[in-house]
Amino acid sequence: MTTGTTGTPPGHGTRVVPMSTRLSAGDPAPAFTLPDADGHEVSLSDFPDSRVIVYFYPAAMTPGCTTQAVDFTAAMEELSRAGLHVLGISPDPQDKLVQFREQQSVAFPLLSDTDRSVLGAYAAFGEKLLYGKLIEGVIRSTFVVDVDKDGQGTISVAQYNVKAAGHVAKLKRDLGLAS
Repeated sequence: MTTGTTGTPPGHGTRVVPMSTRLSAGDPAPAFTLPDADGHEVSLSDFPDSRVIVYFYPAAMTPGCTTQAVDFTAAMEELSRAGLHVLGISPDPQDKLVQFREQQSVAFPLLSDTDRSVLGAYAAFGEKLLYGKLIEGVIRSTFVVDVDKDGQGTISVAQYNVKAAGHVAKLKRDLGLAS
């Protein structure tokens, strides 16, 4: 795990902003329960004895997020055969997730984290560069979580600042699934 601060020294007109603690392989996965697009609660512990891809994306119906969701949907059969489940998490409200799911035929649960608590727990929300400007927002991130029989998860893959295009293909290669 890494920690640190960004900004200029105190007293120089800019505040020092603590960076979130990033997760690494071997770390415990933060537990969560979030509503899906239909309002049903989904928890990481709902997937005992399995592997779950948990990916965080900034906003439904934007080009990069659409690319990523469509690519995960296209890979669902292969991921399922490999025993992997997929959960997509964004700060979008449920009604936007319903619209996104229907427009793009998303084949896995989309979860709403409007208060960004799970995004924060996974260090997937914070400062990032966007078009050369430092902003605060969702850091496109993907985790593979191994969930034990008791519903406790351990991070086996942690990827931050992923690119939407080609990400699912790269993840499949990383997991030894690429055909």
